[in-house]
Amino acid sequence: MNNQLNLLGTREIHYDNMVRMYSNCSVVLENLEITYTLEHQDLSFLQSIQEVGGYVLVAMNDAEKVPLINLRLIRGQNLYESRYALLVMSNYNRNHSSATLNYTSGLRQLQLSSLTEILKGGVKMSHNPLLCNAETIHWWDIVDKDSNPSMLFKMDNVSSKCGKCHPECVNGSCWAAGADHCQRFTKLQCAEQCSRRCRGPKPVDCCNEHCAAGCTGPRATDCLACKAFNDDGTCKDDCPALTVYDPKTHQVVNNPNGKFTFGATCLKACPHNYVVTGGSCVRTCSPGTYEVEENGVQRCKDCDGPCPKACDGIGVGTLTKTMAVNASNIESFRNCTKINGDVSLLQTSFTGDAHYKIPPMDPAKLEYFRTVKEITGFLLIQSWPENLTSLSVFENLEIIRGRTTRVHHSLAVVGAKNLRWLGLRSLKEVSAGRVMMKDNSQLCYTRPDQWTRLFRSSDQAIILRNNAPPDVCKQQNRTCDTECTDDGCWGPGPTMCVSCRRFERRGRCVSLCNLLQGEPREVEVNSSCVECHPECQLKTGIPTCLGPGPDQCSQCANFKDGPHCVPRCPHGVLGDGDTLIWKYPNGTGQCQSCHQNCTQGCSGPGLSGCTGATTHSTLAAGVVGGLLITVIVSLVIFVLLRRRRIRKKRTLRRLLQERELVEPLTPSGEAPNQALLRILKETEFKKIRVLGSGAFGTVFKGLWIPEGENVRIPVAIKVLREATSPKANKEILDEAYVMASVDHPHVCRLLGICLTSSVQLVTQLMQYGCLLDYVRHHRDHVGAQWLLNWCVQIAKGMNYLEERHLVHRDLAARNVLVKTPNHVKITDFGLAKLLTADEKEYHADGGKVPIKWMALESILQWTYTHQSDVWSYGVTVWELMTFGSKPYDSIPASEIAAVLERGDRLPQPPICTIDVYMIMVKCWMIDPSSRPRFRELIAEFSKMARDPSRYLVIQGDLPSPTDSRFYSRLLSSDDMEDVVDAEEYLLPYKGTGNHDNRPCNATNGRPVRENSVALRYITDPTHNSLDREEFPGHEYMNQSLSETSRGSRLSEVLNPNYEDLSLGWGAASLPSPLEDIKPLAPVGPEYLNTAQSSLPLPASDSLDNPDYQANFLPRAEPTNMTSDRVTGNGLFLPAAENLEYLGVGAALHAPVR
Repeated sequence: MNNQLNLLGTREIHYDNMVRMYSNCSVVLENLEITYTLEHQDLSFLQSIQEVGGYVLVAMNDAEKVPLINLRLIRGQNLYESRYALLVMSNYNRNHSSATLNYTSGLRQLQLSSLTEILKGGVKMSHNPLLCNAETIHWWDIVDKDSNPSMLFKMDNVSSKCGKCHPECVNGSCWAAGADHCQRFTKLQCAEQCSRRCRGPKPVDCCNEHCAAGCTGPRATDCLACKAFNDDGTCKDDCPALTVYDPKTHQVVNNPNGKFTFGATCLKACPHNYVVTGGSCVRTCSPGTYEVEENGVQRCKDCDGPCPKACDGIGVGTLTKTMAVNASNIESFRNCTKINGDVSLLQTSFTGDAHYKIPPMDPAKLEYFRTVKEITGFLLIQSWPENLTSLSVFENLEIIRGRTTRVHHSLAVVGAKNLRWLGLRSLKEVSAGRVMMKDNSQLCYTRPDQWTRLFRSSDQAIILRNNAPPDVCKQQNRTCDTECTDDGCWGPGPTMCVSCRRFERRGRCVSLCNLLQGEPREVEVNSSCVECHPECQLKTGIPTCLGPGPDQCSQCANFKDGPHCVPRCPHGVLGDGDTLIWKYPNGTGQCQSCHQNCTQGCSGPGLSGCTGATTHSTLAAGVVGGLLITVIVSLVIFVLLRRRRIRKKRTLRRLLQERELVEPLTPSGEAPNQALLRILKETEFKKIRVLGSGAFGTVFKGLWIPEGENVRIPVAIKVLREATSPKANKEILDEAYVMASVDHPHVCRLLGICLTSSVQLVTQLMQYGCLLDYVRHHRDHVGAQWLLNWCVQIAKGMNYLEERHLVHRDLAARNVLVKTPNHVKITDFGLAKLLTADEKEYHADGGKVPIKWMALESILQWTYTHQSDVWSYGVTVWELMTFGSKPYDSIPASEIAAVLERGDRLPQPPICTIDVYMIMVKCWMIDPSSRPRFRELIAEFSKMARDPSRYLVIQGDLPSPTDSRFYSRLLSSDDMEDVVDAEEYLLPYKGTGNHDNRPCNATNGRPVRENSVALRYITDPTHNSLDREEFPGHEYMNQSLSETSRGSRLSEVLNPNYEDLSLGWGAASLPSPLEDIKPLAPVGPEYLNTAQSSLPLPASDSLDNPDYQANFLPRAEPTNMTSDRVTGNGLFLPAAENLEYLGVGAALHAPVR
């Protein structure tokens, strides 16, 4: 039963249904629902119940006692609200006219005296103001505490008439007053040796592990109930298998002791109205199988192709929680031949349900049931449309199995006032359950004996009550047709007979068959009139046929092939051995075989009777001739075309050889590059001191003194090592080409190049170093105005590069130099690529790349566009807004692609409003076309720079710092008096640019790497003008073997850092003594190298910039001190590897110190 809190009719009718449902039951397979009882109603019929398969619901009752005194076990296979196996709630009646809580009746005693176990689910008790003794129950002895059941108790007892528990009750726990109602403990008082239940506190009192609810002894046959299955009184985990393995024959054989599982019971055979599948008795077959009958047993069989359409009925599948067929679910019954479940038609089906907002159902849609042949549950009709006088929509229904019943009824038609006859003319079987026809005031054509022939068991019965009186039906001539037998009928006319008195023709009872006359001619077969085959010749006075087949005709209407009458003789029919059969009719209409050499049929015997021979020969000759002509013509055309092509090619070659000038065939239309490349003499510049060195060369700080002029210009000079490969020479010239091709206030240009044995690049020396160091060391003084202005200037520079078709590929804060605090320039063109006029993207082939600044398509596909530079711009802006924080600091570079693919991005900086952060987010879109263009970024940040405090929130916002001592410190040494800035000198000559100087530390300087020869700067360890202990250590420092060895060769310095200019930062402040400086530990990799180095590293332990580290496999070196690199002054410079940059494809090794 699954009505829950629904009231079926009046409370008296509801009570009668419960009495019929539960009387004399010991095991309730599904749910036990005791609801809406009245105070005077007798509930003693519940005393026989010992076990419930689902849940127990006691609700909305006025009765004083619920005598479930023999209920031992609640299995909880179905749970109320998917949580509760026992619910006791709202069992009271009160006087609503009283202002106080005046309870007139209600549940006082819940007599569950034998209940000892709930296998699954919890307990809910609420709103039972008169219930006694429930608070004394120890529920943990009953429920399975390990399954964490839901327990809800609202004990609001207001009754003063409750009796106390009997003194013999253990722990004072009882269900009601009296010794018979004490709680029975079977778990909490057990000995430690007991696995589940027991009957006493001693170890010998333990129950068998298969027992549930207690036991009377230690064996599996002594259980009060079984935890899993009951096999003839023995509790087991499984029923005996239907098949077993025979070790003698090595075969699987039938088990004579095998049994089927039915609920919690093992049976030798399933109930006849259930389906057998595997070793179980089920109500419906599983998906992919369908129900068939084999030897009188319903079995589930795998579908061969699409299964016959079987629909879910009420209470099954998608309609589990549905009470009746209504407008919301009627469409699911269209074209169904079988309904797994029930069919219920209630009053709400046709009137609608306002509570659930279900409209009335159109009665015309009942026609959907006309295709139904089987219902596995019950058919209940409590309401029927007034315009329909019969159940003829179910006229094709053949069987009602009754696997589920409604109050023991599998077919019930109740209260259909306008129903005049049933019309169930195809019904052959009601497998289980009773049949009831009640309160149908106009229903005739119902006789008890016509139902008994449909029943399968003796306990089935028919109940006919308050239908149309038989004499009234006879008076109104509503009786069976004269052609019907005494078995009765389903309605008026000869088509509604249960059985025919004489003959039956296609569902209609008739008095005679058309044996000798009439159309169509028929033959009598088992009292049925069956039509003769259409190929039978009509006869008068004698039977036309002796049976329904084509071989049972008295005479054939056309031809006869063997015993069969046929419309024509076989003509090219495929026979045995894939041979074609040809036949011709003789003079008597008999089909004769053609000669074996006839391949197109024949009109008579022998070869002379063959047809199509001449035509076939002519056709074959025509086809062969046509094919030959086609081949010859094709060959001639091919030869002519080939000779013409050869002649044309020779003419073109002769013309090309005769001409002396090469004419442009495909001009690109691209503007010429008129940039000026200044060639400098080595005598025009002076090297002052070393700024840094790497694998491919050294960077000097120097002065450019143009020949014939009295000016001194501070410059940075990059000198390529003499032993560097031709590839490195080509790369430095490529970088020089790019730097010389740009001319913009916010992009660094090349001053000149010196073509000595070692190529030298001369660039402007930027006083303030790189922007990354600037914001790191002046974060307390950098204001919103400067940050936004820098964003605008960087965007302008990148927009200029985009207009020049140049992809930077390495935009980052470390590659932006600070000329003045209000003027920054983009530099580092070691990775830049100049696209041609028709190129939109550049595909790289590996090398060292800055992974954490790259767009996702650049990481995965090595594709670089201007929109990938936009992604790097977004990361650069994030660096500025976080005052130099490292992006993805805690994530290894090898995992960056996976992080970006799953949608992770850099977090919103604390100083940024959502307006600024949204611009960064747009720069990091996966689709490159969705990212903004640089001209759009210029407009956005320009608007923000006009109102900086609206978009950036910085505590104590101050103007960007300037160091008044900067120039004095810069020019105080190294022979830098009377210098002239490079841009001031070149101002009349537009076309020359600024120097790409890189005063950055180890984590943001530009690396000396295999695929680019741009060298990095490092701190000069010999300069000790600012020898102070509070100077902060860099991430990587060179270490000294002795305190006095500070005069090492500067070209051997390994760590590239920009020279500091202020205390702890800048170009003027220098590191403290090496013994006082501790290098910072490197963090996660920020760059990956995608190709192995093509250039061998020099023998020295030179450390390339870790931002672009490539080689992770250290060179095998002797371990003695002679192999370590010691300068002439005694300074030991050990090689170091930085994990900031990984090599894709190379094995990851620990840092080598």
